[in-house]
Amino acid sequence: MDFTLSEYSELLKFLQENYEIYTVEDYLLEKPSKNFVILRHDVDRSPKNALKMAEVERELGIRSTYYFRYPHTFKPNIIKQISKMGHEIGYHYETLSKAKGDYKKAIQLFGTELEEFRKLADIKTICMHGSPLSKFDNRSLWIKYSFKDYEIIGEAYLSINDPEIYYITDTGRNWENRNNIRDKFVWKSIDRKIKNTEQLIEVLTEISPEKLYITTHPERWGYSLLNWSVGYLRDSVFNLGKRVLLVMPP
Repeated sequence: MDFTLSEYSELLKFLQENYEIYTVEDYLLEKPSKNFVILRHDVDRSPKNALKMAEVERELGIRSTYYFRYPHTFKPNIIKQISKMGHEIGYHYETLSKAKGDYKKAIQLFGTELEEFRKLADIKTICMHGSPLSKFDNRSLWIKYSFKDYEIIGEAYLSINDPEIYYITDTGRNWENRNNIRDKFVWKSIDRKIKNTEQLIEVLTEISPEKLYITTHPERWGYSLLNWSVGYLRDSVFNLGKRVLLVMPP
């Protein structure tokens, strides 16, 4: 059974043995040249799953980045716990979508929500949330404004622009970038059929990329049979909806 915290732990152990693991903030500050993996988590749903995942990483001595949405996954108690473990907390913004393309309203909302997060943790990086039901790309906010005006050092898509990095995400409950509508990026993809996390480790062992960027969604990684089953059913429904969107005319 894939997408369990047990499987995730095996992936972490492989990464630990072969790479230096960075948060998004640490990568932007240190700019390593090779043998690194940037480890990022988009907490779109289920903050409790994020807490469970953070605990697994802490036990292995690993720090990573967790991006939370407002208000959907804005749970102060959980955010504080994850921050105290040493993980980076970031803001998973979606204000241009919320404002339906109104840039002035979107940037005002960005500032307001960012301040709420900063009451809980030192926010230095941000990451757009890409809703497949919205026609707006939240990154477009920075065409008119600058996140640096908010003491933000980087954006998880826009600021990591090395085209030699291999990007891997569990979006759509697979590692092959299927059912992925919003993740538009400059990085490389692994052109292989990857059935599960165990096979992902085998492929990474075989091709040995020097630069990795891995994004997961904690709600996908079950910590119990019931929790796993809920995630499986939710992903199945969402993937069906995404396939419909992909074939619909614009």
